Amino acid sequence: MAVSFKVNRPITIDQFTRLLESSTLGERRPIHDRECMEGMISNSNLIVSAWDGALLVGIARSVTDFHYACYLSDLAVHKSYQKSGIGKRLQSLTQEQLGPLCKLILIAAPAANSYYGQIGYTHNDRCWVLEPGVTIGN
Repeated sequence: MAVSFKVNRPITIDQFTRLLESSTLGERRPIHDRECMEGMISNSNLIVSAWDGALLVGIARSVTDFHYACYLSDLAVHKSYQKSGIGKRLQSLTQEQLGPLCKLILIAAPAANSYYGQIGYTHNDRCWVLEPGVTIGN
């Protein structure tokens, strides 16, 4: 397995969707909504990807200002490539693209919740989520 890593290499919607389907992340993403998937890729301003030849085997998809905050919205590794260090490398390469004061922020998938503390993240219980269709009240 000779995996190469790329920063902001173009990724097709089909490649992205297939990767999410082949990882546990596909269960929590709108993989059947092509327009949404297109928006997710085209509006991300930092994408670090892992490739085995022409096969996309990992992705760290982020939205960031590069100076203060980077929201790592998708971290996915193909099931056949998990536990080989690809996820850690994707996060490290993402971090390398950011300024020295920029924080990497993510919402952990339930099965991965304990993983992040083991690799250096600190837990923050102050996150709030406003679901689609919910109107902000008084």
